[in-house]
Amino acid sequence: MVLLTGGGTGGHLFPALAVAEELRRRGHRVFYLGAQGGLEARLLPKTPIPHALIPAGKLDRSAFRPAEGYKLLKGLLAARKVLKEVAPRAILSTGGYAGFPGAFVGAMGGIPLLLHEQNAKLGLALRLLFPMARGLALSVPIPLAPGLAAKARVLGYPVREVRYPKEEAKARLGFDPKKPLLLVLGGSQGSLELNETLPPLLKPLGLNVLHQVGERWRERFGHLEDEAYKVAGFLDAPLAMSAADLLLSRAGAGTLAEAAFHHLPALLFPLAPSLDGGAQLANAMAYAKAGAAELARREALKEQIERILENPGPYREAMARLSPEGAAGRIADWLEEHL
Repeated sequence: MVLLTGGGTGGHLFPALAVAEELRRRGHRVFYLGAQGGLEARLLPKTPIPHALIPAGKLDRSAFRPAEGYKLLKGLLAARKVLKEVAPRAILSTGGYAGFPGAFVGAMGGIPLLLHEQNAKLGLALRLLFPMARGLALSVPIPLAPGLAAKARVLGYPVREVRYPKEEAKARLGFDPKKPLLLVLGGSQGSLELNETLPPLLKPLGLNVLHQVGERWRERFGHLEDEAYKVAGFLDAPLAMSAADLLLSRAGAGTLAEAAFHHLPALLFPLAPSLDGGAQLANAMAYAKAGAAELARREALKEQIERILENPGPYREAMARLSPEGAAGRIADWLEEHL
């Protein structure tokens, strides 16, 4: 039995689900421990994966909040009860506040703990858990202190490994297969900032654009839609990325991993570090350093788009080198070493 834990947001949940499915395919029993109120509370009941949801107080980077501390304590007690019933032989935590209680209780009880970091910067929960962990799986290479590096392996970020022929994907989405297509993503929930600022910059270019605005913003930004500029609340990522020639997006780890799998060049608009502790900026810098993406500059966006579309080869090759293909299998292999 392997216990997987992590969540709150899709960035922590989806990699763990991918590993869970790989382990189930290999014949292992799995159990998922998530947080009440997290994205997993909506998605896990739709899967065949046995699971439990517990309180999970958010670990604040800047201040202690008594209410969250109380939830964390309740979560630790609830996790202890779940682990006693499930009796896992190994634990994988993908981080986030949801991934802390079960991992902490399990490691304190001597159960082998492995961690998976999606971003190019270690999150707070994983930094706290690291001293107790047997290993740390990274999505992309990042500089680490010697003590951390000794336990770390670059195994990638598990994604849905589905690709479609580009012209077929464009046609299925209602676009001319012969024309370049820009894909705009602001994360699974959409980005109000990108929804407001990018259309006035992109529409005058005369290019085909597919813009995922987020389900909550679909009605508000539906007026943007015309023959060349299509608006969607939510998109099937493999289909959209197979169709696209250039991605304009936030710099979430999951989005970038999917772009790398599809060898899709990107212009990135990372969140301000004050909003996420600098994780997205670190991701964007890592992909830019690798030659796979550029940090977008609104004042020069037209020139950046034209330059990449004219010569996408080097960006596609760099993205291919960062591709996470096979990541779920590699993480499952590592977990099997501890079973």
